[in-house]
Amino acid sequence: MRPVVSVVIACRNAERTLGVQLAALARQNCPVPWNVVISDNGSTDGTVAVARGFASRLPGLVVVDSSGRLGAGHARNVGCQATEAPLLVFCDADDEAAPGWLAAMVETLRQDQFVAGQFESDKLNRPRVLRSRSLQQSDGLQESSFGPGLPHAGAGNLGVRREVFFRVGGFDPVVGCLEDTDLCWRIQLDGVPLVFSPEAVMQVRLRSSLRTIWAQGCAYGAATALLEHRYPANGVSPLIPWRAITTGQPAVPPASRHPLRRPAAGWGAKLLELIRDQRSFGSLVWTLGWHVGHRRQPPVSAILPTRDRALDTMLFPR
Repeated sequence: MRPVVSVVIACRNAERTLGVQLAALARQNCPVPWNVVISDNGSTDGTVAVARGFASRLPGLVVVDSSGRLGAGHARNVGCQATEAPLLVFCDADDEAAPGWLAAMVETLRQDQFVAGQFESDKLNRPRVLRSRSLQQSDGLQESSFGPGLPHAGAGNLGVRREVFFRVGGFDPVVGCLEDTDLCWRIQLDGVPLVFSPEAVMQVRLRSSLRTIWAQGCAYGAATALLEHRYPANGVSPLIPWRAITTGQPAVPPASRHPLRRPAAGWGAKLLELIRDQRSFGSLVWTLGWHVGHRRQPPVSAILPTRDRALDTMLFPR
């Protein structure tokens, strides 16, 4: 039976955590036919074996190879091509769907075209890890002090109607770890609002080692710099070919609202201010990594929105 909704999970070396997420999905009650699509992005561990081990508990399970290009955005695009379901829901391999998550996502997608659920972090993280990062999307949509003045959400708890996803070209694999922010803005600039569903709860697993915290901070900083160029402070970039919408709000909130912005000062003063502001050593490591990544100048080719070549083939067959 053709699924009405497909849960797409991008994976790379997720052997340790994937089973927890798939077991949580196997316990979901959904009012419509559904399946899970695992998009393996070049794993070298037992990720694929773990996924296939759930075939009997998750009927219709699909495992596809997306190793042609590294990155979660590309992997999700490939996963979406592997299903004809009219509803697409995304979650991550290292999180855990709460009971009722999928039913809540489907119910909201029956009324709205684009939806984000709630993040919770208490279940899967120790107190020390919780102090390393503040978690957005726990009581509403995420906001940024740059960009087109529109909310956004993480792809670890996101749902969209198929025609909307393919119409805007899917995730842009060039962006990196903020490819979900970029997708949210492009869909809303195309005229489709993003709706928050607090009933769709996803338990999030945060980075716990200093190495992975640093790497994530650097990646977020670099992706932020790219999106700042793509969505400049004076409004929507003329390079973006999607229709802008009027929000009635300032395009960019005051800089003081950005948690990573600091007044102009010498490096020593900036560092001392950053240290005073942090809740833990892990938080300091993440923030310093963000600043290091943010100083990277994105190439001009990355500033222009791109389409995944595989999606182009589907949308514009020759």
